Amino acid sequence: MTGLTHLDADGHARMVDVGDKAVTAREATATGRITMSHDALTAIRHGLVKKGDVLAVARVAGIMAAKRTSDLIPLCHPLPLTRVALDLSIDEDGIVATAVCATDGKTGVEMEALTAVSVALLTVYDMAKALDRGMVIDGVRLLAKSGGKSGDWRA
Repeated sequence: MTGLTHLDADGHARMVDVGDKAVTAREATATGRITMSHDALTAIRHGLVKKGDVLAVARVAGIMAAKRTSDLIPLCHPLPLTRVALDLSIDEDGIVATAVCATDGKTGVEMEALTAVSVALLTVYDMAKALDRGMVIDGVRLLAKSGGKSGDWRA
């Protein structure tokens, strides 16, 4: 077909067979951001959001999501994650999420890092939407990956 690994010769979706791959240390870093009004950001910064500590809940949500990526993305392999770190930092007009995921396995953790960032940012939106329904999530992307046959990659 096109050389895409998730398609068979007839173009049908399939889960990639990683049985013959070597177990290696693998790591991926992803990022994304949510921009919002000054008032919403101030409320989050000072812990004034009625639903609770937005950053703490978003961090836990992102970590939980990384662990459940194969339940959300149909062709992802379930992975034994050895680390999920999620940083949420407030800047001048929003919050930046950065996730680092690691495993010792036969396939990479890029989707887990991207899922962690995405769900953390969606959680920020959910918790603060009463303050600003116009928040914008953008820039979700892979920053780096290491390990595996294809080696290291950086954006």
